Amino acid sequence: MVSLLFLIPIGILAVSTASIFIKLCDAPALIIATYRMVFASLILLPYALYKRTGKPRGRKEIGWLLLSGFFLSLHFSFWIASLKYTSVASSVVLVSTHPIFVGIGSRLFLKERMGFYLIFGIILSVLGSALISYEDMSLSEKALMGDGLALLGAIAASGYFLVGRKMRKSQDLFSYILPVYSTAALALIVFSLAFHENFFGYTRSTYLYLLLLALVPQLIGHTTFNWALKYLPASMVAITILGEPVGSVILAYFILGEGLTSWKVVGGVLILAGILIALRRKSQNL
Repeated sequence: MVSLLFLIPIGILAVSTASIFIKLCDAPALIIATYRMVFASLILLPYALYKRTGKPRGRKEIGWLLLSGFFLSLHFSFWIASLKYTSVASSVVLVSTHPIFVGIGSRLFLKERMGFYLIFGIILSVLGSALISYEDMSLSEKALMGDGLALLGAIAASGYFLVGRKMRKSQDLFSYILPVYSTAALALIVFSLAFHENFFGYTRSTYLYLLLLALVPQLIGHTTFNWALKYLPASMVAITILGEPVGSVILAYFILGEGLTSWKVVGGVLILAGILIALRRKSQNL
């Protein structure tokens, strides 16, 4: 319990830096996502060669790990692209709607019943998303497209968390994250090649931010939440991740000079309230 109280806030602070590093990178979205996962996988590799442990995996288990990595690659592809078109506030709030999609996915694929709280939470989140999108639509079509990409990132993240909830019950942390991060890295390399992106030729500061993306929000932030899935229900982990929009918006205000409008504040509050209400029943059962 002490470890959870100590590490979860560190994880929240770590993931909150991601949108800032991405905004500071002078590189296409796919390249940013690719380097993030390649660097993270390479940093983990020496430890894997040193340990050389782990039981043999069956085809079904390998399939789930590959699927989790694929979802993670889609999540970063969509979300990082969204930051190129819309504000940090809009992007991180909309991508944080993934607990809602986790609830819907649980109903469709795990046959879990959708209760009143989940339905009401979905309605509030949809209203909040509509407010943010309405204002961004008045700004530019690019901002609206960024909002849509952030929502696609949220859907992909929900798949990542659903698979993670299933796999972490029987997998230790390192045996789970290395194949998942590596799969995401390979998928992103393929995506980048397919879209003819350049892997080299960027500024030194951009490569520094790419390395920091791998070290801070990925290896510290994401790994902390994957560790927590072993000890907490996915719903509670999702609640803790709601701290990311708050941290990101504060950092964006001081570092990038991005302000907040009343529409974004109201929309963000509705979305966060909707997610918390949707998760209320599960959190009460802890």
